This record gives sequence, structure tokens and C-alpha cells, in this order.
Amino acid sequence: MSHNILVTGGAGYLGSTLVPALLEAGHKVTVLDNFLFKQASLNHVCHAPNFTVVKGDIRLESVIKPLLSKADVVIPLAALVGAPMCNADPVGASSINHDAIAMMLRLLSPEQVVLMPTTNSAYGTGDADNFCSEESPLRPISQYAKEKVEVEKLLMQRENAISFRLATVFGMSPRMRTDLLVNDFTYRAVHDRFVVLFESSFKRNYIHVRDVARVFLHGLENFSAMTGQIYNVGLSDANISKRELCERIQAQIPDFVFLDAPVGKDQDQRNYVVSNAKLEATGYRTSMSLDDGIQDLIKGFTMIKNMVYGNV
Repeated sequence: MSHNILVTGGAGYLGSTLVPALLEAGHKVTVLDNFLFKQASLNHVCHAPNFTVVKGDIRLESVIKPLLSKADVVIPLAALVGAPMCNADPVGASSINHDAIAMMLRLLSPEQVVLMPTTNSAYGTGDADNFCSEESPLRPISQYAKEKVEVEKLLMQRENAISFRLATVFGMSPRMRTDLLVNDFTYRAVHDRFVVLFESSFKRNYIHVRDVARVFLHGLENFSAMTGQIYNVGLSDANISKRELCERIQAQIPDFVFLDAPVGKDQDQRNYVVSNAKLEATGYRTSMSLDDGIQDLIKGFTMIKNMVYGNV
């Protein structure tokens, strides 16, 4: 079944991978993006007759309202993503990550479908064993995670909505980000051959950007069975510490060196092990392993050597 899909932030890291997949699946896709990073990440789909692009700000009702009226599915990706970026512009982050989404949900009709990415960083540190399922208490640390929690509460008041709590995303994308943890460490391994670790025993979960695109397609295809629910989206065999991540990179770049810092800490002190069993019970399976993603990043960073691809 073909849908008219609005993707806000569709030229970003996730969107530039997702939009081609939606078009290939036969959907009509409209992208709204402000092109903050001056990216040309959707050049390769401009030939598609079912692709429409609008440059604008999701915070303006005059911009978003007419686009919503034409959509039967909305995938709101537009956001200032991650703790450092939100810390650099907390007012902008709040107006984009929370206020604009609240306005969008208010403008939607009950029949319209929303597939929203939220974040498993909302778990903070998990329970005594750092284990988290969708039923676990939320202990968000960063502004980004806190506002995603509030938006998810609003989302779950709707009938036709799914929340995907994404693990830390990695992998090559047309609008690249080098500031994500796997991407960052692999970039450093390729170009610097070393990294200094803070809190190297802290664990988190990971997911390849292509598998994030696939989960939105999976949600569309199985919407009647999945609607009204929250799902963790990650690699079940990749609940690993920062040190273990470095060891996986070192397996492919043997002269990569990593050291523990005696002092200092991360801005976003997450430490948890996440269950993805609920999503897997719907039939979803990932296609890209952590090692696959590290391999594609090594290829990509052979071509890229600058930091213009980061969010901060």
C-alpha cells in the first residue's frame, strides 16, 4: 500500500538514508528541512517523481500545517540531536525538539499516522543491573533525552502512533555525522590511531542507520499490530561498553590504541543494557552488525577527513 509521507528533517543523518528507502518502496515522500548544515544529501533522489522537497522551519505553523494536510503518514525526524548540540543552543533545542512536535501533534487529525524516533538514552542508568525494557523507569540525563520523554508522552496519547526508542545510531549516511560514538571512535581510529576513553566500562546499545530506516518501513507494514506501542530499536548482541567497542574497532584496525582517562567524564553519562525483544517479537530483524558498520565506516573515512560532518 502506497502512502503520502511527510518526513521532517528528511535531509539529515537518518532521513537521507530513510527517504530513498521509502521512495523505493513506492511511497510518495515530501521532505521538510531547513538545511542547517548546507547539506545536499538528497541529490540522488531528485529524479524521483514521487519526491517533493520544501525548505522551511518546522516551528512555523504556516509552513507545517499545509504539508500535514496532504500527508497520511508523518515521520518527524527534525531535531537538534544529542547532548552537546542541545547544550550549545538550549532555547533552539527546546523549540524544535519539543514545542514544534507538540504543535504538529495538535494539528494532526486522529486518522493520521505518526512514526516517531525517540531515544533509549532516556533510560539513563537502568536498574541495579543496568537492564532496561520498554517498561523500565525513565531517568533521562540530557536536555535532549528529557524533551524526547515529554514528546513521547504526548505521542502515546494518540491512537495512530508508534514510538521507536533508538539506540545509538552508527554507519555511513549521505548526510554524515562523525560525532556519534561508533562513528567518532572509528574516525579517530582511521585518522589518529588513538582515542582517550572516559568511563570506559559504561555500556549502551547500538543500531545501524540502515536498520533504523528499515524499522520505519517495518512499522508501516505492520502498523495495525504495532500501533499505540513503544519499541526499543537496537542490536541485541551489541550492548557493549566503550572499551569493548574499541576492541571491536581494533580487530579491524590493529594499530588502533585506546587509553582510559584518569579524570573527566562525559556530558551524557549513560550506562545501560537494553532489551530489544519486544520489537523482535513483531518479526523485525536487523541486517547490519556492529562489525559490518565499522567496516563501512572505515571505507567511508578513507574518503572523509574533516569535521564538517559532525553536529557540533
